[in-house]
Amino acid sequence: MTPRIKTRVVHIGSVAIGGDNPVAIQSMTNTATADVDATVAQVAALAKAGCAFVRVTVNNTEAAAAFKRIRAQSPVPLVADIHFDYKLAIAAIEAGADKIRINPGNIGSEDRVRKVVGAATQARVPIRIGVNSGSLEKALLDKYGHPCAEALADSAINAIGFMESLDFGNLVVSIKASNVPMTIDACRLLSARTDIPQHIGITEAGTVRCGTIRSAVGVGTLLAEGIGDTLRVSLAGDPVQEVFVAKEILKSLGLAKGPTVIACPTCGRTQIDVAELAEKVEAMVADLPDQITIAVMGCVVNGPGEAREADVGIAGGRGEGMILVKGEVVARGVPEDRLLEALREKIGEILAGR
Repeated sequence: MTPRIKTRVVHIGSVAIGGDNPVAIQSMTNTATADVDATVAQVAALAKAGCAFVRVTVNNTEAAAAFKRIRAQSPVPLVADIHFDYKLAIAAIEAGADKIRINPGNIGSEDRVRKVVGAATQARVPIRIGVNSGSLEKALLDKYGHPCAEALADSAINAIGFMESLDFGNLVVSIKASNVPMTIDACRLLSARTDIPQHIGITEAGTVRCGTIRSAVGVGTLLAEGIGDTLRVSLAGDPVQEVFVAKEILKSLGLAKGPTVIACPTCGRTQIDVAELAEKVEAMVADLPDQITIAVMGCVVNGPGEAREADVGIAGGRGEGMILVKGEVVARGVPEDRLLEALREKIGEILAGR
């Protein structure tokens, strides 16, 4: 895997991105921002799942008023998402936003952007320039004829240039499209032209099933090439699911710590419900911060050999199973209804011994 491309460091509240800092996971609430209690509850759930910071839409004056109350109760930094109305961006900054996100394609005139930059400068709040294929400037659409990687990169570079002409470099930038190859190409072009940290993701990726696949391909490709300082997996559904998927993408590339559960695909020899057991194991270890690989194998024939690279594992037979450590059997004949508890105990022993 390509080493991470070095970008400048930007602070979103207490979280630093860019430079040598870990890739930060973020998500976005889908509650009505004016509903303070519901939004605070969702922010807390996202933070517990592993979000470094959370984005909240500020789409009207009621949302701007609520944002201050939400920020006061948030366990993580909050990003205010702004479209169209520059006054809401300024209101969000005044309400305590740790970062604001604006889209140069719909925020309005340069004078309006200048006012937002002035407020952000005074408050020392970073701005994320968010470029989407669906809201490119008319001049770029006229030039290229349609949304494409080059148009997306040019839009971002133009916005960055204008911001920097105002002596504002406290920036994060994102280029997103629902088209995976276009997004990858655009982010590559952008990475070659600026050291500003990139927020990466596939916008409108789809349902949990299909969106997970598209995001893993797009985000995973960019991360493997060293591109990306923060990411969001955009799924239609509970945003907590976005965080789980993002964590797995990062762990699969060695960019985040935490438990990894592997499971055999099953075959005719399988005598236990591997899928159900693996899901129970995932739930059991979900809150562990430690790096540990756990194997769930469906038979005692190939289980020990296939689980050799895992720290610990279980292999099931008819009504019973075995506990494995680095592929070696450490307990046989464990009743099926005791397998999870025996595994939990062995994980605890391994972690305590480190």
